[in-house]
Amino acid sequence: MKKWKVAIIGAGYMAAEHAKAFASLSSIQIVGVYSRTKSRAEALALTYGAEAFDSIDAMYQKTKADVVVVTVTELSMPEICFNCFQYPWICFLEKPVGVNLPIAKSILEKAQETKTKAFVALNRRSYASTRQALVEIANDDSPRLISILDQQDMVSAREMGQPELVVSNYMYANSIHLIDYFTVFGRGDIISVDSVSPWNPEHPGNVVSVVRFSSGDVGVYQAVWDGPGPWVVTVSNRQTRLEMRPLEKLGIQRRGERRLTEVEPDSIDSDYKPGLRYQAEQIVNLLEGKSYSLATLEAATASMDLCASIYGLQDSKS
Repeated sequence: MKKWKVAIIGAGYMAAEHAKAFASLSSIQIVGVYSRTKSRAEALALTYGAEAFDSIDAMYQKTKADVVVVTVTELSMPEICFNCFQYPWICFLEKPVGVNLPIAKSILEKAQETKTKAFVALNRRSYASTRQALVEIANDDSPRLISILDQQDMVSAREMGQPELVVSNYMYANSIHLIDYFTVFGRGDIISVDSVSPWNPEHPGNVVSVVRFSSGDVGVYQAVWDGPGPWVVTVSNRQTRLEMRPLEKLGIQRRGERRLTEVEPDSIDSDYKPGLRYQAEQIVNLLEGKSYSLATLEAATASMDLCASIYGLQDSKS
């Protein structure tokens, strides 16, 4: 069996989780790790019998890896991506790819310019609950109402040591996890985004927006900033109501029923960080020329664009 070679950039928590998921596949070999903190790169590399490198160039030249998994901070993404796009490997990028929309667009433009195959690890798309939900409503053409409840806490983000530029763009850094669900469940093109309760960066509070699709689907986004609240996604049509709360778990309420019926979770999302093993499998499918399901860099940037529209940040450069 051919062994596909995977290199990893970054050596923190997400790097370790991606490495675990990829290494569990018999057709994958972890061949290299690069991190600005050499000791962490060495520790992660040792776990998988790989080599730690002093630069991205050295890692590619020695390993000729088929895939590079990039797990660096938002602020480091442009430099690392521009470097990675020089080589002919598949780039698998942790989200968000850039701290805000202008930077995300610059990364996309560079990928297009270099004809790089780039995909984004929007792992909630790959949750078993998300995939089960899509199957449940796949054959129903009736309009969908997609409701998303978001909660963000800038105070906690600062206490965790997030840089102020990341905190001020936390809708991209963290709300993107929720907003991306609109592009997963909404059909057709987005034709309008109407603010009901607009974002006020000087006084973060409640944000409410309505997203309309050409298919007739409607999305309602509600976010509570610096206050309590759960992350919840619901999708309703004429026959079915789906609820993900927590996001890793799916409940189904069918017409005529009064209670949600919980769907048995897939063990793959308890054995590995949810969504990551499925994503690794999809990367292998891509390498082997099979059908695959991955978020392209173009699709991820479209979700960043939707985030900007919801928050009224289309013209923002900060």
